[in-house]
Amino acid sequence: MVTKEYSMQTFRPLLARLVQTPEYFSANDLKEALNHLFTPDLLDPTQIGAFLVALHIQRVERRPESLSAAAAVLRERALKPAIEDLDKDFTVDIVGTGGDGHNLFNVSTAAGIAAAGAGARVVKVCCPVVISISCVDIGTQHGSRASSSSSGSADLLESLDCLFTPPSPGTALPIRRIPFTFILAPHYHRSLSVIAPYRKALPFRTMFNVLGPLINPACPRGMVLGVAERELGYTFAQSLSEGGVERALVVCGFEKIDEISCAGPTWVWELKDGQVTEDILTPEDFGLNRHSLIKVAGGSPEENAKMFKRLFCSGGKVPEDLIPVLDFVSMNASALLVVAGIAKDYKEGTELARKSILSGQAWKALETFRDEGQRFASKVILSYIP
Repeated sequence: MVTKEYSMQTFRPLLARLVQTPEYFSANDLKEALNHLFTPDLLDPTQIGAFLVALHIQRVERRPESLSAAAAVLRERALKPAIEDLDKDFTVDIVGTGGDGHNLFNVSTAAGIAAAGAGARVVKVCCPVVISISCVDIGTQHGSRASSSSSGSADLLESLDCLFTPPSPGTALPIRRIPFTFILAPHYHRSLSVIAPYRKALPFRTMFNVLGPLINPACPRGMVLGVAERELGYTFAQSLSEGGVERALVVCGFEKIDEISCAGPTWVWELKDGQVTEDILTPEDFGLNRHSLIKVAGGSPEENAKMFKRLFCSGGKVPEDLIPVLDFVSMNASALLVVAGIAKDYKEGTELARKSILSGQAWKALETFRDEGQRFASKVILSYIP
């Protein structure tokens, strides 16, 4: 944790540099400024507002080095999870930045669970980072809620009876070696609550709305990361590389969705061996037919949970109306399995993902996570009984 002395006076030259000469505002300047911002009750509200607006107008927040710097500050300040056997597994995450406005089924969550059932170790972080958090009683559900759809990842999992028990302040939440784990960013990135009211008051999305995929406190070695704007693709791929991710696919559907599209082509930026290469993928590359996005639309958390159960508990006989959803989930899970090194190509990844879903292995991965959450919640509650 940073121990350097900060004040309104030490922040003023950083703000002046950002506003007057943004070309000279470096990644180190951003780190210094953010450490000021995340110090409670330090800055005047006008300074915070001016800084967030200047970051946006000067487009400093779009620079790869800026995203990496901001992510590094947040990871440094985050509560660290205690992850069992982290050094033994090639952990992966699949997540989108949100903001595409298409209101689709929770494909990244479903794909992560399908990949876990196929042998990947998935530690998924909620995204985008929620605007505000608060201290809550033990057992209270809170976390990433939908920002551009009717149902966010946490909404869906909560409707599937999963529990998210926050760790005690100053302690690390233990994460056992199970196939699928879901992390609520607010439980770890509590410094973001300092600037929450100012972000909420602004009429535009700030850098912090898209930082979620870069600040998974579990520090996965591989990622499939969706962005809703093509212009962000290369930037995010570079930022992942600078953040220590070894292999990744950054994806953006031609319809500006933050997933691999089942309806047509998808721009992809592959990170491998420290190099980023751009390409285009289509459903045919996964051995699948194309489906209109209307056929994979989402609904409320309860409606999406019902759809999830119908798909993952189908007993190998998927209802005809869910074939597009099966393909949509399978192709995104396939990409994660390729990144994880479990599938040699996208067609094999699709076969493994479908087998995971149809055999019930994916559902077992979810059940393991659900049981683990309930076990941990019971343990925490018992510790409060005198």
